[in-house]
Amino acid sequence: LKCDQFDSLDKHTQWGIDFLERYAKFVKERIEIEQNYAKQLRNLVKKYCPKRSSKDEEPRFTSCIAFFNILNELNDYAGQREVVAEEMAHRVYGELMRYAHDLKTERKMHLQEGRKAQQYLDMCWKQMDNSKKKFERECREAEKAQQSYERLDNDTNATKADVEKAKQQLNLRTHMADENKNEYAAQLQNFNGEQHKHFYVVIPQIYKQLQEMDERRTIKLSECYRGFADSERKVIPIISKCLEGMILAAKSVDERRDSQMVVDSFKSGFEPPGDFPFEDYSQHIYRTISDGTISASKQESGKMDAKTTVGKAKGKLWLFGKKPKVKVIKFLYPQSPPLTPTSLFTSSTPNGSQFLTFSIEPVHYCMNEIKTGKPRIPSFRSLKRGGPALEDFSHLPPEQRRKKLQQRIDELNRELQKESDQKDALNKMKDVYEKNPQMGDPGSLQPKLAETMNNIDRLRMEIHKNEAWLSEVEGKTGGRGDRRHSSDINHLVTQGRESPEGSYTDDANQEVRGPPQQHGHHSEFDDEFEDDDPLPAIGHCKAIYPFDGHNEGTLAMKEGEVLYIIEEDKGDGWTRARRQNGEEGYVPTSYIDVTLEKNSKGAVTYI
Repeated sequence: LKCDQFDSLDKHTQWGIDFLERYAKFVKERIEIEQNYAKQLRNLVKKYCPKRSSKDEEPRFTSCIAFFNILNELNDYAGQREVVAEEMAHRVYGELMRYAHDLKTERKMHLQEGRKAQQYLDMCWKQMDNSKKKFERECREAEKAQQSYERLDNDTNATKADVEKAKQQLNLRTHMADENKNEYAAQLQNFNGEQHKHFYVVIPQIYKQLQEMDERRTIKLSECYRGFADSERKVIPIISKCLEGMILAAKSVDERRDSQMVVDSFKSGFEPPGDFPFEDYSQHIYRTISDGTISASKQESGKMDAKTTVGKAKGKLWLFGKKPKVKVIKFLYPQSPPLTPTSLFTSSTPNGSQFLTFSIEPVHYCMNEIKTGKPRIPSFRSLKRGGPALEDFSHLPPEQRRKKLQQRIDELNRELQKESDQKDALNKMKDVYEKNPQMGDPGSLQPKLAETMNNIDRLRMEIHKNEAWLSEVEGKTGGRGDRRHSSDINHLVTQGRESPEGSYTDDANQEVRGPPQQHGHHSEFDDEFEDDDPLPAIGHCKAIYPFDGHNEGTLAMKEGEVLYIIEEDKGDGWTRARRQNGEEGYVPTSYIDVTLEKNSKGAVTYI
């Protein structure tokens, strides 16, 4: 009398729990995928993000900034994948595991109740069956006793005692059969009642509980399916914002701005080089043809006015000591207006064109002078190593130097603001201590205040010094052309001469303060001559600050002193100057106010 579908329901509920656990395993693996995906994204972002060890490595170009913004958005996107994993782990996987455990417990309880009901029904059936068998057995014994009694009663040979004994046995068996009959009837009635209760009350109730349990399992799966999708849907708005941020970063790329930043980064501020001069290698032809003219020119040049010549300078600093004898090379030069108030060393050709004469030192003589000549003035770089060149960035091009100085001034201003805030805080604390002595000793703050004031004074001096350098650089880079205006100094003739660094500078063979001399024809000189004239002045300067000039090759000056400029600043922060008494040397460019002549370098380009 066992339930026909109890085992089937047992198998079905077990399958339902197995399916629930299988889906929980699926969610777990999906969570692991999300976590690994987020981790790999973060590692990718970390790999390509710059390591900002210094401010110079910070991204500046819009394309780089856009890429780093995309990396930040991708990092946020990875964070949202982690949120999806956490939401699934908490809302779906964790809930499934807890419900699977509860479901197993409930199923086990219902199955145990069903088995107990089935066992009780089986026990009732056994009791009823035993009473039935006993009743049947007693009835057969009673029939045998009755047959035995009838047989003895009909037997004439049987004694009265045997008949009476058989009768008593019949009565006993009949009585026992009646008792077993009543017992069987009672057990049968009880079994029928328990069986009706089992199939109409107990088992339907257990089946209903199992049905409700299975329906709740199905509902829970549906909720987990929805939660699985909601975990993804909740982060879609934030992920959309991340993607929009990437699109905005892409739109923020400005190619013109990047190009301008490249220009600003590498802009040096130097002026482009001038044109190369025409080198006339046919000068010996003119000398051969006009030998008589050369001698005549010598005689006429001896009769020139004394004002058009310049005396030899004593103690003049040449590249390799005393200036050697030079060869005269004549350059053809088209007819043009005079470049300076004085006449250049010119000669005329038969067709009326003019050519200039320049001096060039023989190479073999220079090599000899390297071994035997006097020590020359230290170069810019040698002065820079011992002077303030590194501090004021004078080793950089003007534009880069200006940027570096501006950055340093900004940093010093920030430090000054911090020190000022600290000073205000210490003063407030000192006032509190003075009003409430129990809180602290006002005198204990005095050393810190003194130190802060010293720092403020030091920073202000640094800012003032850097601002002076910056104004000097901005004056040179921004108004280089405006500063080259006329001054009280007469315009001087320039000629190519080599500087201590090996680069060209301005030079002249004459320095004339009188009006220009007009001659009917141009003079021509011999191939060899002695010339120890000083470098020409290309402008003048006024000392803004005093300079000691302790280093070799430098020139001491006083504040307000006016000097001649004979060589411009080549970007090293030093300018070559000369006093009126002929003493020459280098002075810091930031210590002087320079005024250059307009026509000092416009005539030719020097070799």
